[in-house]
Amino acid sequence: MTKSLNPLDASWLLVESRETPMHVGGLIIFQLPDDAPEDFFLDLMAEFRATQRFAPPWNQCLRQMSIKGLLPAWEETDEIDLEHHVRHAALPQPGGERELGQLIARLHSQPLDLTRPPWECSLIEGLENRRFAFYTKMHHSLIDGISGMKMLVRSMSTDREESRKLPAFWSIGAGSGKKAKKLKKKLSKEAPSVVPTTAHAAAEAWNLVREQVTSVPGVLRAFGTMLGGLANKKDKMKVPFDTPSSIFNGRIKGQRRFATQIYAIDRLRKVAQTAGATLNDVVLAICGGALRRFLLELDALPNKPLTTGIPVSVRPKDDEGTGNAITFIIGTLATDVADPLERLQAITASTRLAKEHVQSLPRQAMMQYTMLLMAPYMVSLVAGVGGRTRPMFNITISNVPGPEQVLYFRGARMEATYPVSLVSHGQALNITCQSYGGNLAFGFTGCRDTLPHMQRIATYTGEALAELEQALESANAQPKKPAKPKRAVAKAASKSAGKRKSAAAAKVKAKAVKAVQGAPAAAATASRKRVAASAASKPKSTASRSAGVAAASARAGSGAASKAAAVSRSKPVKRTAAASASKAAAGSSTASAARRKQPATASKESATKKTPSRAATAASAKPSVGGRRKIATVKPVKR
Repeated sequence: MTKSLNPLDASWLLVESRETPMHVGGLIIFQLPDDAPEDFFLDLMAEFRATQRFAPPWNQCLRQMSIKGLLPAWEETDEIDLEHHVRHAALPQPGGERELGQLIARLHSQPLDLTRPPWECSLIEGLENRRFAFYTKMHHSLIDGISGMKMLVRSMSTDREESRKLPAFWSIGAGSGKKAKKLKKKLSKEAPSVVPTTAHAAAEAWNLVREQVTSVPGVLRAFGTMLGGLANKKDKMKVPFDTPSSIFNGRIKGQRRFATQIYAIDRLRKVAQTAGATLNDVVLAICGGALRRFLLELDALPNKPLTTGIPVSVRPKDDEGTGNAITFIIGTLATDVADPLERLQAITASTRLAKEHVQSLPRQAMMQYTMLLMAPYMVSLVAGVGGRTRPMFNITISNVPGPEQVLYFRGARMEATYPVSLVSHGQALNITCQSYGGNLAFGFTGCRDTLPHMQRIATYTGEALAELEQALESANAQPKKPAKPKRAVAKAASKSAGKRKSAAAAKVKAKAVKAVQGAPAAAATASRKRVAASAASKPKSTASRSAGVAAASARAGSGAASKAAAVSRSKPVKRTAAASASKAAAGSSTASAARRKQPATASKESATKKTPSRAATAASAKPSVGGRRKIATVKPVKR
């Protein structure tokens, strides 16, 4: 039986290289049963290698089609060397997480032999606390995360005793039994027999064209919305290539690093419910916090926020196929935000828009949309320019749902399952998490040369989660201030306005008083100067008389100033300071002019008579309306 690869599956083969092997894996940890014999592992390995029945996809190998232009296909084979595919390994003492991570990194660095069925399985013993593990890897063109998890569940049982009878996982569904026939029938519907003929090539081309035509409107609408996001900077939906360059986006080498972390799902859900977010949003938030701290320590944090490519499964729940049925959305990690709660809010808004964008597409258009979205990334890898240009997004982060119930294999309880994913040029870090039995297990896969201290990122996710919990607790603990009634608010506003008006009036009054007090003195000074100048040009007698008149004027001005100050203290001043000063100056000028126009006879006559006393002169000087002063004319006294 032969099954053609779809374009997305075939693209993983195109980018395969020594530095970027395109396989994905899984690490499953078991607790050894109490009644396990000493030769448990030897017996298990012997039984595995003796099992010669295989079910798809474990018995599929690549076949290049003879007709030019057709995609490669999977072809079933019975020639499988289990000595090559099934391997046995043991950890050095003490068999802890460090030793296990180093072994998985070394196994995951080795490319698969694509001339054979592209999968390998390693049985690992020597873990501390009486544990052992399975590490399995398979080429990404053959399987995705969802289908791999479904195969895992089929190979185990929720009953401990029933699990002792289960065969090797690659033989489940093989043979002639009813269960095997049912699975084969379902798989054959998805992968009908392919005969490499011209008729088949024409039929396949027609089906492809028909699917493309029917899905074009939806795909064009989706890309129109995405391009609109590029133009609209206020739109929170992230689009491809709208991302900064970082240390995660350069060229990589073939050696890998692997780290793990695990958290209780209830703890993550509590944070999500309190913040009004989803579980995936919380995962992105703690990853964003960990990456922010890691980059700050290296002084390599970009000013713009990092973005993540998030694989989203479009596979129906009852679909047992093994190919890739995924699309991608792009969201922010808000690494430019220091506050953990604000970071979560930014991520929630971004992913909500991205999900709405993808969900608006019909299912038949999602494959075409994904191909168009990922085409630049795949082309850059095939052309050898990956890691030399701006990345589509900085990091891939995905969440694979797993079984909630506890599973057993050969009487051993499965403790946890960690995803081991792939990295490529321009994508030096991958974070994938998988749920099982009430826990969420994180697998961190990275390039060894780019991230020599990748374990820190795994550790920092725990600290980022604690910071987020503390921020939510502090936000909820702050009491909310009760809102003031509208009447009280209006009264307070009126009172405040009254205070402002009173202060302004007092300020104006003070300025006016100062101006009134200073204006007469200024006017008197100016008058004395003019009289002195006039006296200098007249005879001595005239100058003496002018000096006497000037002295009387000064005394009159001083008395007027005293009276004006008394009036200003008892009554509110309505005139401005500028007006008062102007009028005072005008009054002084008028008085001086009147003195200059006195007849000469009056001057001669006054020279022979006695001048009035100072008190009489001051008493006759009364202020006029408007602040002007009238200077009394000196008349001769009749004898």
